[in-house]
Amino acid sequence: MDVRRVKDYLYWLYYQYQLVTCSYVLEPWEQSMFHTITVTVLAMVLYTAYVFVPIHVRLALEFFSQMLGPQPQSSV
Repeated sequence: MDVRRVKDYLYWLYYQYQLVTCSYVLEPWEQSMFHTITVTVLAMVLYTAYVFVPIHVRLALEFFSQMLGPQPQSSV
């Protein structure tokens, strides 16, 4: 893939982010604070999902497997 096209695409994504969040109207110091807070919140959400979602999925599977009853064991 062309490096220039990737760079243009990333710039376009960043521009879309600025339009959606209206951060283009902020002053530079306000933009840096806004981006810092946004990245921090996003990192905390991703970490929480990484840590707790697998645990909840496992517990849900155990719960529903108990509701359906024991599964027959294979004789192999």
